[in-house]
Amino acid sequence: MKFNIEIDCSPEEARAFFGLPDVAPMQERLMKDMEEKLRGNMLSMDPDAMMKSWMPMATQGAMQGWGEMQKMFWEQMGMGMSSGASGGKGGKSGKPGSGGE
Repeated sequence: MKFNIEIDCSPEEARAFFGLPDVAPMQERLMKDMEEKLRGNMLSMDPDAMMKSWMPMATQGAMQGWGEMQKMFWEQMGMGMSSGASGGKGGKSGKPGSGGE
């Protein structure tokens, strides 16, 4: 035997029925506090310090950091290409720069 019961009520009505507290006012206060703290921290930081905290590689020098990231990216791409191409023709893909020439 199977019973289906549909209850049409709002989330607020369901919370009140089950005796759960209304946390919306508390969430609004917390979000206001977090926003004020975030704005205060953002205004007190200079752009250079902010970039250094967001991107640790910027402490070594912006261009050097980006160069290292690019080098790491291309090394990872090369590993993926060489492992995928080694199945058929002995690692030669025929594409320039693939390392199989």
